[in-house]
Amino acid sequence: MLNGLQADNDDPLWMQRALEQAWAASTVGEIPVGAVLVSGGHLLAEAHNRMRTTGDPTAHAELVALRQAAERTGSGLLLDATMYVTLEPCAMCAGALVLARVARLVYAAPDPKSGMCGSLGNLVEDRRLNHRLAVSAGVLAKPAGDLLRAFFRARR
Repeated sequence: MLNGLQADNDDPLWMQRALEQAWAASTVGEIPVGAVLVSGGHLLAEAHNRMRTTGDPTAHAELVALRQAAERTGSGLLLDATMYVTLEPCAMCAGALVLARVARLVYAAPDPKSGMCGSLGNLVEDRRLNHRLAVSAGVLAKPAGDLLRAFFRARR
């Protein structure tokens, strides 16, 4: 149990779906990060990185999924939602999760170079902010990390 919210037995299932999005990103030359947003056991949105294909530096998987969910629900507040993402969110994405009031974050692989949900800092659990997320890390970390390593190895 983290921050009052219990880990969900469906975490591996939803993370597998995020991994499918990450794989789809790699097939179009995007850094393979996938995100899935779920509320009440129902899919709100799923996305992968689109920075290279759109030329938009903010088109991270998490932000694309948050935008889709906000459009679908008609609200930028996603109070009961859980975000599943294959790589620990950066500062921009962590901040967006806080602003959207997402309840829970589940990520697969840590990002020691830019992760702001435990690695470099912990924006989503910072007590100075008016909202904090429960965080579960390491769900399907190996396949997510393997996909990222293979992607970057192929580009060297």
